[in-house]
Amino acid sequence: MALSEKDVQYVAKLARLEVTDQEVAKYTQQLANILEYVEQLSKLDTANVEPLTHPLDVKNVFRADELRPCLTQAEVLSNAPEPQSGHFKVPKIM
Repeated sequence: MALSEKDVQYVAKLARLEVTDQEVAKYTQQLANILEYVEQLSKLDTANVEPLTHPLDVKNVFRADELRPCLTQAEVLSNAPEPQSGHFKVPKIM
């Protein structure tokens, strides 16, 4: 399938891109090269290739949900610039 400048202009319109005639000519060649490469990939024999959901063997590593010592309220608020009534004081946003 040959890619025409009209095809590139149509895709640009769908993407709401303004392209010059010079850019259309440039992109026509570039997109044709990309499509040619994809066509080569479709010719590969993948009959014995297992489908992948991720290229790496990724597994979730969960730590045990255990109680651990945590900071006290006073320790947490010790670095606050302006604690107020046991809370962080922050500027109003509305």
